Parts: sequence; C-alpha cells; structure tokens
Amino acid sequence: MVYETGNRTIDDDVARVLDGGMIDRTDAIALLAQPVDDLAAAADAVRATLGDGTVDACSIVNAKAGSCAEDCGFCAQSAHFDTGIETHGFLHPEEILAAAKRAEADGAQRFGIVVAEKGVSKEKRPEEWADVLRAVRLVRDKTDIEIDASLGLLTQEEANILADEGLHHYNHNIETSTRYFAEIVSTHAFEDRLQPLRRAKNAGMDLCAGVILGMGETPADRVDAALELRTVGVSSLPVNILNPVEGTPLGDRESAAISKTDLIKTIAVYRLLHPTARVRLTGGREVNLATDEQHWPFEAGADGLLTGDYLTTGGQDAATDIEVIERAGLTPNMAVNEFDPERVKTTANHDGADAAVESRADD
Repeated sequence: MVYETGNRTIDDDVARVLDGGMIDRTDAIALLAQPVDDLAAAADAVRATLGDGTVDACSIVNAKAGSCAEDCGFCAQSAHFDTGIETHGFLHPEEILAAAKRAEADGAQRFGIVVAEKGVSKEKRPEEWADVLRAVRLVRDKTDIEIDASLGLLTQEEANILADEGLHHYNHNIETSTRYFAEIVSTHAFEDRLQPLRRAKNAGMDLCAGVILGMGETPADRVDAALELRTVGVSSLPVNILNPVEGTPLGDRESAAISKTDLIKTIAVYRLLHPTARVRLTGGREVNLATDEQHWPFEAGADGLLTGDYLTTGGQDAATDIEVIERAGLTPNMAVNEFDPERVKTTANHDGADAAVESRADD
C-alpha cells in the first residue's frame, strides 16, 4: 500500500522513492516548502517501510585534540582560534580501547576514532600511524562493536591498510554545500572533503559523512549537500546542528540559524533523498532541541544518533538517548552489539573524568 498524506507533492515523491526511484534537486527543494507534519509523516513512512525499525547508536573518541592547522569556522579545535580547549597528542591505544568498551557497555554499535588534523600520515608521522593501527586492532579484537575512524585525508594505500585491518566505516563530513563551503573554510577545498571518502569506498569501507545545519546556509544548500553525499554513496548521514563555540568565527551567534520546523523538514527530505541510509542525529541536538522534543526527528525519518559526549562539548547520556528512541516508538539497534537497554537506563552514569577521554565530535 502506498502511503498518502493527501498532499500531491509529497505523495508523488514518496511513491517514487518506495518504487525504487529517486527524487531530484527540484523535488527536494519543493518538499521543503510543504507542511512539516505531512512531510515528517511521509518520511517516517519511508523509514518504516525500508528500514528495520531501530535507531543505531554510535560513539566516538577525541583521539587527538586541538592545534589543527585548518580554519573551519565552526570548530573549537582549530589553531587559528582561541577557544580555550585542552589539547593533547594521539591517545595511547589502550585509552582508546577503554573508551570503546565504555561505548560498548552503553549500547553503541559503532565506535569512531577521531583526530583533529588534516590527515594522519603513514609517511610523515609513522609512529602516530602505527598507534592508529594498534588502536584499530585493539577495538577490533576486544570489543563487539564496529570500528569507524575520522583521520582526515588518506592516500589510497592508507585506505587499503585501514580496510585490511578491519575498519568498517570511514567518516569525513562535507559540512555544507559546494557553494557555501568557502564561507566556512579557507584552508582547504571542498574536493578535499570528498577525496578520502572516494578512497575509503574504493578500499571497501562504508561511508559516514554528513553536514552541519544552521551555519548560515540556505535551504537549497542543505539539499545540495545531501545530493553530493548521495553521489558519493554514504551509508550513514550525520546531521549536526551548529552549537556556537566562543572564539570561533561562528561563536558570536546565540544559536544555530535554523528553526526547529526547518530542522525537522530537512531531516525528512534527507530521508527521501537517502531512503536506505542511516540518517543520524549528532552534534548540537541537545542544545537545539529540549529533551522532550528530541524524539521529533525520529518521527520524521531519522534512525541513528551519536550517544555521549562530542569532541569538545558535553553530550547526553545513553539512558536519556534510549528513552528518546522509545518515545518515538522505536527500539535501539542491537545487530552488532547485543545489550540490555533496561540495564543501561538504570546504570548509565558518565562521570566528568571519563568525558575528557571520551569526548566526541560534531565536526
């Protein structure tokens, strides 16, 4: 049975997607102008038809913090800005394993190793590269969760090595559209965002790449970014919402430049543009949506989240995230890491000391 809202614009696009077709740029921009309730319900129907009824949780560790040479205008870790964050070199692989085990206990299905730099280099920093591989092997061999990494630029040789070592997913967010990218970053080009994704895919890894909403981009920019990600072929699309950091070029804003209604509409359109990918709520959701509003995206097609802390800012505990998932009528994914949600809800209690090691990313 074809899902119908009575809105011809929405219903025609939903029918096309459920029939295996794709919507285009014109379709997606037109959808953003439709009523949010109809659009959210339609996207949720697509998720329910093509998805598995679960919400997939991932977690990440800030494996190398601060002093990044790039000037991404949203990022607290850039050496160009004075944000007062604590910096550190690449963590000992055993520390990364400890963070992975905590994520595993909290129900994460994927664990990401994230570094704040343009790229980890096998040739230029062989000792750091060796530590990355040690960390990947430890998480691979001593946990039941899949391994993700965000290591910046890659050579094809490096991508092949990471895949051979068991890295399942590679993350490199594109942040925004080609058009708007230069307004946010000047030290590298948009193509530099796409290059490691192509090489990771060539090596056989799944791709995790997404955006930050509310940086001043237009609705069309949001669509164009999602279309770029469809061309690359992502299996997970993280949706960050700007959380302004004092000291960065975007830090003087009180909040993200996107309304809650437009956020839900964008997530719904991303579901229709990426009908079988995980549309994943990540950084900034806790500061832009109240706890009793956080289930809204999961009623508009989203089916993934990043649980716990981010790279330099605190996140939300796993118990609250599970409650958000259940409020939306969904269940946590347990395909890789089978866990007891009730145990997590009663015991999840991250202390501040752990957060310094486990800090996770929205960039």
